Amino acid sequence: MEGLAVWAPPLGAVGLIIAYGAYRSIIKVGVKDANMQSVSDSIYEGAKAFLKREYTVLAVFVVVVALLLAWQLGVVTAVAFFAGAVCSVIAGFLGMKAATRANVRTTQAAAEGGQAAALLMAFNGGSVMGLSVASLGLLGVGLLFLAYGDPDNAQNISGFAMGASSIALFSRVGGGIYTKAADVGSDLVGKVEAGIPEDDPRNPGVIADNVGDNVGDVAGMGADLFESYVGSVIASIAIAATIAPETLAALFSAQTPAARSTLMALPLVLAVLGLIASVIGIYSMRVFKNINPQSALRGSTFLTTVLFLAGALVLILAHGVTIGVFWAVLAGSLGGILIGLITEYYTSAK
Repeated sequence: MEGLAVWAPPLGAVGLIIAYGAYRSIIKVGVKDANMQSVSDSIYEGAKAFLKREYTVLAVFVVVVALLLAWQLGVVTAVAFFAGAVCSVIAGFLGMKAATRANVRTTQAAAEGGQAAALLMAFNGGSVMGLSVASLGLLGVGLLFLAYGDPDNAQNISGFAMGASSIALFSRVGGGIYTKAADVGSDLVGKVEAGIPEDDPRNPGVIADNVGDNVGDVAGMGADLFESYVGSVIASIAIAATIAPETLAALFSAQTPAARSTLMALPLVLAVLGLIASVIGIYSMRVFKNINPQSALRGSTFLTTVLFLAGALVLILAHGVTIGVFWAVLAGSLGGILIGLITEYYTSAK
């Protein structure tokens, strides 16, 4: 299993290259309407200015906490904390950059190519952040695991998750406060006082509201997803590193001297499988794009999940891990899908 874990960093780098390719496919599409481009540029510049200010403040916090961690827990944990914070910032920023560029092009694609073209453009815009989150997580955690992936030093990896959590907390809350303040302000001043229709670009508050949507619901959400992603992987590694010997033996169908290291590497290798399945799912949208958007997104999700679960089953059984671990992975995957389906049902037109 440890041999497979070495693929995490290079595949993370490949994922970032694929994300860049998706971004290039977005920006190479020119915007023909000058008014649309002007509104899009205003939103992008506003979002970039907000994030620059937010990250400047957060940089002070990250440096101070890193110094405290270096003092109390060691330089390695502090470096891991700093790396987690930086990767979280990058994931959120890349997602915001792609979203603000894809939004206006989705509108243009809808006008020129219809529903299928708009769906593909919007999906490509979202895939940039998804791939960035997964790839940066694999790259960061993978490198730390290769250096400290043994039971005696695994605690050093936890700093990476702590850094990601710190950025997620402030980015999500800060962006959310900004977008709500702008939303209320644009409604009160624009619609109530000035009589300007909702979402009219003549109201500066509307631009601020859209800026807030991108910094809170895209950049902030990207940092939040990154924290959840790396946190769950690192938590599983920590559990495997400290699990009692009798429990460890119960998780294998046959005794093996590499049992603990196998369980420590398992969450990272499963994340690698998830990234590969996700890339296939993203490209499957080129096939699904001509059907109903809800069905297309659902089909892509189902395909990705089936591929991931099939790979996880083979991986778990091939390394002698008990089938119960796979049932846990299956339950988690089905739980995530059910949450999505239930939400889809109660927010649909019917």
